[in-house]
Amino acid sequence: MIELRTPAQIEEMRPAGRFVGEVLTALADKAAVGVNLLELDELAHQMIRDRGAESCYIDYHPSFGASPFGKVLCTSVNDAVLHGLPHDYTLADGDLLSVDFACSVDGWVADSALSVVVGTPRPEDVALIDTTTRALYAGIEAAQAGNKLGDIGHAIGSVARDAGLKINLQFGGHGVGRTMHGDPHVPNDGRPGRGFPLQPGLVIAIEPWFLHTTDEIYTDKDGWTLRSADGSRGAHMEHTIAITPDGPLVLTARA
Repeated sequence: MIELRTPAQIEEMRPAGRFVGEVLTALADKAAVGVNLLELDELAHQMIRDRGAESCYIDYHPSFGASPFGKVLCTSVNDAVLHGLPHDYTLADGDLLSVDFACSVDGWVADSALSVVVGTPRPEDVALIDTTTRALYAGIEAAQAGNKLGDIGHAIGSVARDAGLKINLQFGGHGVGRTMHGDPHVPNDGRPGRGFPLQPGLVIAIEPWFLHTTDEIYTDKDGWTLRSADGSRGAHMEHTIAITPDGPLVLTARA
């Protein structure tokens, strides 16, 4: 069921969005050569405890997950692009790291993701992150009251296609509210002027993700991490936004 939030409820969601932005900023600053993925997860876990927030991931067990997730972050490295289960891996020079984080503050959820290069960047990775970022903001710009859900997907997909990237539609954005994943599903491609009408009060996560040379993925033996079928690297960007009469409001904006 698609739910619309009142202006007062959107105001109540702001602290969750700010906190998620703060955590991702801290994680991006922490990510460096020699840092272990489990250290990143512990940093986020400590920030959750200090804030009195609640993880959306640690007990999460959807149909596509092999078991309860057990960590508070998704950390996807290189050919991993989504749902990366933090494990004993030390970041190396040139790694492409994507971090996805969602939590609940005072009963409201926010969800966001970013990708960064650790150490010495590869130009092709920088370009992929740039394309994914531009696709995110194109989708946000299309999230205007009076538009349709297909307008968001079309804006995202157009950026990807212009860059020569393929688009996987298995996973995308989603509704956000009292829980992390709700209706509607927000695909990373679509037909303009088609689909659910965008109305003030709709709160969604917009999250483009792309791989260098494929749109095919498989699940790692850990039962969670999604990797590219051909070993190519991936990037993932996400913001939680609210549609308002004055345009899209990015709740998870980072300083």
